[in-house]
Amino acid sequence: MFRFLIIQTAFTGDVVLATAIAEKLHVYYPVAKIDFLLRKGNEGLLAGHPYINEVLVWDKNNNKNRNLLQLASRVRLANYTHVINAHRFATSGIITMFSGAPYRAGFKKNPLSFSFTRKQEHIIGQPGTQNTDHEVYRNQQLIADITDAAPAMPALYPTASDYKHVAQYQNMPYVCIAPTSVWFTKQFAAEKWTELINQLPQYYNIYLIGAPADKKAVQQIIDNATRTNLQNLCGSLNFLQSAALMKGAAMNYTNDSAPLHFATAVDAPVTAVFCSTIPEFGFGPLRTNGRVVQTAEKLSCRPCGLHGHKSCPQQHFRCAYGITNEQLLWWTSKKI
Repeated sequence: MFRFLIIQTAFTGDVVLATAIAEKLHVYYPVAKIDFLLRKGNEGLLAGHPYINEVLVWDKNNNKNRNLLQLASRVRLANYTHVINAHRFATSGIITMFSGAPYRAGFKKNPLSFSFTRKQEHIIGQPGTQNTDHEVYRNQQLIADITDAAPAMPALYPTASDYKHVAQYQNMPYVCIAPTSVWFTKQFAAEKWTELINQLPQYYNIYLIGAPADKKAVQQIIDNATRTNLQNLCGSLNFLQSAALMKGAAMNYTNDSAPLHFATAVDAPVTAVFCSTIPEFGFGPLRTNGRVVQTAEKLSCRPCGLHGHKSCPQQHFRCAYGITNEQLLWWTSKKI
């Protein structure tokens, strides 16, 4: 029997997108065991996942190198037949190289790709180029020879308990907003979020979601709003509870960040605000109920990087301030 290991030790959103690999493998190999290796802090994403047998966790914050070697040894002893590495950096390359798996797939950008049995290009698009492949398409090429070329959708599986927990917030129609990002220039400006909140139809409750560390910044957005039917849920929901809440929303607003992929993974409506980054990088919405909103102004400085910056390099942040409420309210039938 085949035994697969999927590796993605990058950020939360990257893990969500890599779940599409598990979905595809399950279709072709329904009785195979599929394990997933990720960084500590992201394991909650895969709790109760119906197709993932075991989640291996790498603690990168404490004794990083020792934990890496222990994990590499554990992987080798597991006798995987296939290791699929969607991470492009050397640490995951070490695990892949020493896995002993007959099938070792990864991207050519990985410094240890010389040891892989299947190597694929990972090309991120630029404005005006022909390459607009989404990350899930790039990941799919790692297993195209043992499945096919068409990717599955990423998927998260909130449990009945997760849906029960968020039911307390679902007595009225609502909108979810995930206003923060690790990178400042990837997040819509706080005062612009406040403007949007004030313009949304009053009959929607508004829930602002995020990590515990986001609570203070989100509270400032709320404090500057003129409406009262909104609530700061940062730190109150885990990953799957957040996804469950987003699934029932009339609309979800996100940056180019992990909550965007939560929405894709539960087929929830989403408006993704792209500021310093661009959808051509391959991280936009995947479903028909998703839409990208970005400035209509042609800025020579945009994109200013793949991940964004701690502040606008040009000091004007026009990629965010150029976005209008009319763009964001595209889905509302009521005239605002």
